[in-house]
Amino acid sequence: MDSSGSFPMATTKETNATKVPAIAHPLAEESSEIASNIAYHARYSPHFSPLKFDPEQAYYATAESVLDLLIQRWNETYLHFHRIDPKQTYYLSMEYLQGRALTNAIGNLGASGAYADALNKLGHELEEIVEQEKDAALGNGGLGRLASCFLDSMATLNLPAWGYGLRYRYGLFKQRISKEGQEEVAEDWLEKFSPWEVVRHDVVYPIRFFGHVEISPTGSRKWVEGEIIQALAYDVPIPGYKTKNTISLRLWEAKASAEDFNLFQFNEGQYESASQLHSRAQQICAVLYPGDATENGKILRLKQQFFLCSASLQDIIMRFKERRSGNMTWKWSEFPSKVAVQLNDTHPTLAIPELMRLLMDDEGLGWDEAWDVTTRTVAYTNHTVLPEALEKWPQAIMYKLLPRHMEIVEEIDKRFMAMIHSSLNGMESKLPAMQILDSSNPLKPVVRMANLCVVSSHTVNGVAQLHSDILKSELFADFFSIWPTKFQNKTNGITPRRWIRFCSPELSDIITKWLKTDEWITNLDLLSGLRQFVGNEELHAEWASAKMANKHRLAQYVLHVTGVTIDPNSLFDIQVKRIHEYKRQLLNILGTVYRYKKLKEMTVEERKKMTSRTVMIGGKAFATYTNAKRIVKLVNDVGAVVNNDPEVNNYLKVVFIPNYNVSVAEILIPGSELSQHISTAGMEASGTSNMKFSLNGCIIIGTLDGANVEIREEIGEDNFFLFGAKADEVPRLRKEREKGLFNPDPRFEEAKQFIRSGAFGSYDYNPLLDSLEGNSGYGRGDYFLVGHDFPSYIEAQSSVDEAYKDRRRWLKMSILSTAGSGKFSSDRTISQYAKDIWDITACPVP
Repeated sequence: MDSSGSFPMATTKETNATKVPAIAHPLAEESSEIASNIAYHARYSPHFSPLKFDPEQAYYATAESVLDLLIQRWNETYLHFHRIDPKQTYYLSMEYLQGRALTNAIGNLGASGAYADALNKLGHELEEIVEQEKDAALGNGGLGRLASCFLDSMATLNLPAWGYGLRYRYGLFKQRISKEGQEEVAEDWLEKFSPWEVVRHDVVYPIRFFGHVEISPTGSRKWVEGEIIQALAYDVPIPGYKTKNTISLRLWEAKASAEDFNLFQFNEGQYESASQLHSRAQQICAVLYPGDATENGKILRLKQQFFLCSASLQDIIMRFKERRSGNMTWKWSEFPSKVAVQLNDTHPTLAIPELMRLLMDDEGLGWDEAWDVTTRTVAYTNHTVLPEALEKWPQAIMYKLLPRHMEIVEEIDKRFMAMIHSSLNGMESKLPAMQILDSSNPLKPVVRMANLCVVSSHTVNGVAQLHSDILKSELFADFFSIWPTKFQNKTNGITPRRWIRFCSPELSDIITKWLKTDEWITNLDLLSGLRQFVGNEELHAEWASAKMANKHRLAQYVLHVTGVTIDPNSLFDIQVKRIHEYKRQLLNILGTVYRYKKLKEMTVEERKKMTSRTVMIGGKAFATYTNAKRIVKLVNDVGAVVNNDPEVNNYLKVVFIPNYNVSVAEILIPGSELSQHISTAGMEASGTSNMKFSLNGCIIIGTLDGANVEIREEIGEDNFFLFGAKADEVPRLRKEREKGLFNPDPRFEEAKQFIRSGAFGSYDYNPLLDSLEGNSGYGRGDYFLVGHDFPSYIEAQSSVDEAYKDRRRWLKMSILSTAGSGKFSSDRTISQYAKDIWDITACPVP
């Protein structure tokens, strides 16, 4: 920094950038003032050694410049909400997969061009600066990304809303790929700091664990003693698209106070004992989904869930009471008319007994009044039919950690059972399955969290039409027979801002040109207007050019992260999602192995007639999920052989994309041409990556599962490659398998045998392949029907090969995929939640 107050730009590299004065312009809109504001932050908000202005330093200064503008809008938004006092929604989720904030923020503010110009004046390129940001490691997969899309839509629709989550220090894990397969290392997103969060030192709540229940002479109950951890709020701004409204994602961090540090013990050399509570506090927000095979692991996960619920509800109640501080006549019965709490899956279930406890023990309400308030406030979204994801917590651990809450859960269960007995004749036989407290195994009694949610919520929704139908006909059929109006469907959606406008500007500009408006970005139904141009050769040429630009960008990325060179003229075939047996990455790689074997058997002339493919698979396998990790290993082993085989590597490449996250998706999805959504029918609640691929003009090969059903309806059956058993056939097929009636297709046997032959190395894949064999039993019997669906999958892939050779046909399918994606905007989903579940309306800042 020189004496004139100007910033000598990019001292570590040669540049012709002029000196830019370091002057604060917090509300700057013009590029020269933005440049000055960035320079100001580089000088007066220093986080690095002076005289440095490398890309990393430029990123932090740029982010703080954007935050200046967001904070003003943020403050205006919540002052406006405070004045109007509308009903507000509070979205509770253990996961948020936000992705990078810089591109999204300046895009939503309409300032991308101005910031690009400003950074040019400072000797940097916006694209280079954006790359410096690390993805916030606050989520795992679709559940967390959906929550983030929802927040974007809530802000864009001007809805009065908050998101609540946890500020994980390390998140899930960073995935590295070695010869051994997947390796997990801690995420480093907070290694330095996040410029997007604002710590609220005045927003702190006590969270109690363990202890016991004390009964007063009057009969009132109070939870006392145990250990108390402080919940400290960090707020992240969520700007709406082209609106002043900016809402909050409030993340809680666990802290112990100075009083909890035992100075005497420390000076006696008992260092670990002295800071025991500080250490336990740090554990709570250290890692997303810590392993829960041990009792300590279960306690830590339950601590996380309760920590989120208790801090959020204390905050919600505090805000409700503050707004009523001058009104002497308000009643608690008004709470549900001002507050909507949405539980994103079963992870925040403890919000139900915690709200009851706060209302009864702290606010003095009786059971009936507290129950009325709670059941009119809380709604529950179910995200899965998988048994392992429908949480069941050991009653003993719940008693130990949350004794008062177990009393409340027992009372809820008792009253529910009594209601069934007294008013619903003929339901008694259903009671064991409907009870919240399941003691069918006396050695392992559990609390069924999903049942607690259904009994206690005013609305239960699934996330795709097929999924919601399964909830009503199978998973919660008995509850549905009692409360048919309680169940709804809300098909998931994605934000068009992040998932096409910002990640594929070339394609977005073409859409805007042909529709003669950019209003489709907030009204995605307008995409249907593309259908009238589907045969237009000029549109075909522009569309193909945009897709090819995205494919080149993806090819560069793949070379950078894997060292594998891929051909942008080949068909880019992508499956990216969490690695799980029901999502059937194993079906994909078995099909690829079969393709490789057939290519090897062909003559040179026969190979030339084949459609060249690059198969990309990416996703994280949970650290203790052995078979999922074997699948990752297999994909990498197949790739190592295929990619180095000179006979076939012009016709087939196989690439595992490491450390799949939101930023990686933003490169993969626009560059994709075929995407695989091939879960066993009836097992994927919705899926949202299928919507992102379709929106970007990618063709889907898939089963009739989750939102695939509705995507196929919207884009047209001819533009979707369908295969596999239907959901209503799956139970029968599994029974037939158990009886030994399954006859495997020879091609399926051939692919498995080829792996067993050692063609892809010496690793023992027998345990993985064994899971596809036998007629029943744990880890056998092909529960996910890979063998049954294999022949129709291979045939569908042959149809893909033929379609891709007809460039005109493929481009038409691509355009129609985008044109039919209007329904899958999260704006539509959130509008339906707001109207049908939350009963809230827009509250735009004037």
